[in-house]
Amino acid sequence: MESTLKDVRGGASVLDMDPKSTVGGGVEDSYGEDRATEDQLVTPWTISIASGYTLLRDPRHNKGLAFTEKERDSHYLRGLLPPVLMCQELQEKKLMHNIRQYEVPLQKYMALMDLEERNERLFYKLLIDNVEELLPVVYTPTVGEACQKYGSIFRRPQGLYISLKEKGKILEVLKNWPERSIQVIVVTDGERILGLGDLGCQGMGIPVGKLALYTALGGVRPSACLPITIDVGTNNETLLKEEFYIGLKQRRATGKEYADFLHEFMTAVKQNYGEKVLVQFEDFANHNAFELLSKYGTTHLVFNDDIQGTAAVVLAGLVGALKILGGTLAEHTFLFLGAGEAGTGIAELIALEMSKQTKAPLEETRKKIWLVDSKGLIVNARKESLQHFKKPWAHEHEPVKDLLNAVKVIKPTVLIGTSGVGKTFTKEVIEAMASFNKKPLIMALSNPTSQSECTAEEAYTWSQGRAIFACGSPFEPVEYDGIVHVPGQSNNAYIFPGLGLGLVISGAIRVHDDMLLAASEALAGQVTQECLDKGSIYPPFSNIRKISANIAANVAAKAYELRLATRLPRPENLVKYAESCMYTPNYRTYR
Repeated sequence: MESTLKDVRGGASVLDMDPKSTVGGGVEDSYGEDRATEDQLVTPWTISIASGYTLLRDPRHNKGLAFTEKERDSHYLRGLLPPVLMCQELQEKKLMHNIRQYEVPLQKYMALMDLEERNERLFYKLLIDNVEELLPVVYTPTVGEACQKYGSIFRRPQGLYISLKEKGKILEVLKNWPERSIQVIVVTDGERILGLGDLGCQGMGIPVGKLALYTALGGVRPSACLPITIDVGTNNETLLKEEFYIGLKQRRATGKEYADFLHEFMTAVKQNYGEKVLVQFEDFANHNAFELLSKYGTTHLVFNDDIQGTAAVVLAGLVGALKILGGTLAEHTFLFLGAGEAGTGIAELIALEMSKQTKAPLEETRKKIWLVDSKGLIVNARKESLQHFKKPWAHEHEPVKDLLNAVKVIKPTVLIGTSGVGKTFTKEVIEAMASFNKKPLIMALSNPTSQSECTAEEAYTWSQGRAIFACGSPFEPVEYDGIVHVPGQSNNAYIFPGLGLGLVISGAIRVHDDMLLAASEALAGQVTQECLDKGSIYPPFSNIRKISANIAANVAAKAYELRLATRLPRPENLVKYAESCMYTPNYRTYR
């Protein structure tokens, strides 16, 4: 990826800097949120010490019926709560019972968002302890529906909305946010939300959901997270006519106006939060996603989850799958449906890992990877008309107009879907893959579920139970011919929370491709033989906090190796240090 972006930015690398010129690192925790502070007494400060009615309305410090008798006396809560004392575990049991009563996923989503607004620690306790059940609610696929209906379900604003009305005043807007020690920002302009297209200002559900996972899965403190939506308008005709739409009712700004506005934003972020704040670009359209990553990769700590996060998690799945398929990466042939930011990002990281393993030039390893876009197979004859990020994948071959024929002539061992178009891995395509592969690897990665290239049941049925299947959205296990197959979910949530934690604990100032490879290797190392025996190439999400700690340690180690880390001296045991820095939602005892 870095090699592609270097070409765009005229040869500049993220390593072209003097790390000594940056400020020193450190991880501050003023609210007592991480594991190392769990047994310490905490004072519930807001502007003053929160007490009484105010304390019950402060989601960061509210414990509901879990306030002890002593706390009820010292914080003026007598009479404001029913007399019963209910521990956090019992509160969790009650709320999970209530949430399970809802049959509509969006109702569950709204119930969880309401909980976050009144009791932050209990919200994260539920999410951490029930991650496999609740992940599809706070993240894909339910978050997609939440974004589509965000105007209707909008109650209390979360994060910052920075619109064109704030042009010239973005730094002032950032200062309106009450927290000063921000470590991770997730920002979107809403132009390409999942596979749903332009949702404008209603895309805020994505940064909010991503940062909930940064905390629950990666242990980044909620007080250090900031969701931001950049509102430059929308080209969605339905939203422009929608009475309850919450964003600017104008067409999207483009060109210089857009670039200048984003530059003001990036400049203001660095000015307000410093060198080490991670800015994660989320769901930007292809042309802007690559442009922003190449432009700010050498000056800011930036990461694009759609390009880099997706690539890292897919590469981890491929490395895990090799234990079933056999051979090395370089001995396999890859065919992608979809040549946007996700497809080309994954392809580049696979080529980089091949190059690292075989010592072959990147130009050579790319030749094992083929991409199909809306016009067919990407070949040399089309090179002049291709966007810059597709050009490295134009290989010498006769033109092929559709996926099925591309499968037949390329004969890939791995088929990867990043098209954002559902039902494109047809019965004929899967049967063709199965005709020349004993165990074809099928990865239908597009989100949400409705946009998945095929379902798990289709992949297993059409391949007579021989396929290894991974997906972007969750699918239930499938029984075929008496054998239960467990789909692996190639979910970015495996990677970005741990990656972000690793960047934070090392005080990293840039993201380098080697850090992504380090994250992939750490994730692949967590796949057990038990998972592989069930056909799953990813570990269970129930272990995600442990997985994230290992990823964070690997990423931090690479940051120190590349001299991009500023937290000195380097902790002796990075896994233990990562675990000690992770947020825990258990209630604290108040003075």
